[in-house]
Amino acid sequence: MPFSIAISSYRTPLRSNYWLWAMILIFLAVWISTFTGTTDLNNWLLENALTFLFLVFLVLTFRTYQFSDTSYLLICIYLCLHVYGSKYTYAENPLGYWLQDVFHSSRNHYDRIVHFSFGFLLAYPMREMFLKWIGYPRLVSWILPIEITLSISAFYELIEWAVADIFFEAQGAAYLGTQGDVWDAQKDIFLAFSGAILATTIVSSIKRIFNIYEPSQTPA
Repeated sequence: MPFSIAISSYRTPLRSNYWLWAMILIFLAVWISTFTGTTDLNNWLLENALTFLFLVFLVLTFRTYQFSDTSYLLICIYLCLHVYGSKYTYAENPLGYWLQDVFHSSRNHYDRIVHFSFGFLLAYPMREMFLKWIGYPRLVSWILPIEITLSISAFYELIEWAVADIFFEAQGAAYLGTQGDVWDAQKDIFLAFSGAILATTIVSSIKRIFNIYEPSQTPA
């Protein structure tokens, strides 16, 4: 079964798209394991509020627009990273502690990995949506994922502040996971922004190197 990319003219129907079914099952297995094994249920619910909304968006828009298999793979990887972070809280994630020991870091950097992944992994699906679904020009479709990543990252930091300081003060420290870094929010935003820039640069470079053309358009 072919594996579609953003510029592919075909989309495999859900019933026979075994790639997509595999991604769905893998994500659900990871998601359920984080719920059943979480060390902080309240934090898990807070961290996964946006996950629920994102999944609702993907389900409701599927009939109108189906992403490529590549985009769904990138989305699946990001969601798995995110929900795995919610299992232990980002600041106490075991993978982050392992990396901390390996690289002799002063903090658990798992949250930074996920923030970078937000831009790096979701820029491609966002560009596909703007270019193929909404029909924006190619240049706009390159720039918007970077701008939106920056905007959403900043808005998410505002949500974290509101949750931690206004609505759920008891969960504040676990939800924020700043680990004593007063510039944590700014660094998170920068990493997501950098990830989006890197992703669009890589995709653009690949398209130019291999002379990949988009249907009915000149090279991107």
